[in-house]
Amino acid sequence: MSEQRESRIEVPSPSPEAVPLHHRSIDYRAYAADDDLVVIGHLVDRRPWAQDSKAITTVHDLELRVRVRIADLVITGASAHMATFPHAECPSIEAAFAGLVGLSVTRGYTREVQARFGGPRGCTHLEHLARSLGPVVIQAVTSARAQSVDQGTAADLMGGTTDGSSSPWALGSCHIWAEDGVAPAKLAAGWRPGIGPYPAPALTTFIDPPNSRG
Repeated sequence: MSEQRESRIEVPSPSPEAVPLHHRSIDYRAYAADDDLVVIGHLVDRRPWAQDSKAITTVHDLELRVRVRIADLVITGASAHMATFPHAECPSIEAAFAGLVGLSVTRGYTREVQARFGGPRGCTHLEHLARSLGPVVIQAVTSARAQSVDQGTAADLMGGTTDGSSSPWALGSCHIWAEDGVAPAKLAAGWRPGIGPYPAPALTTFIDPPNSRG
């Protein structure tokens, strides 16, 4: 890790007066809907430099909506809409994204989205929204649990379990949640997500608490 840091190349920041050549904004919002989630993804491509010229300013303005069943994280509804697009024929691909229905956003989701909608089988921008919404769903489920903790209807984010089984999608999702990573080790040592300081303290805090040191 130290070697990687030493070899890192710093990228200079643009000057405060610099006008971007391109600005892509992606926004996701998740809402509770009975026992489901409704997630809305919105992608906009703009050319800020063109604002005071006759050139096209907004290139893409696209939306993808999905309904996800919380119990198993399976997509039960999906629709796409293009408000701004470069070719008159672009919206003809909207209906294809109903093909997200039936997919689970857990392991293998990204690969399946690429297989169904990558390249000439779909729209690269809607496919990006579809591919990226998996982690958003996971965060939304976690936010729903955090809300339950805040309202006093749940003790922690684990849903009452102590082994992480209520969050199977977390395992293997990053270096922290590797099967032999620090998050499972913290769980085994007594850590409960959503309880205590944020960010969660280092593993040594749980294995060797300060008040136990002589």
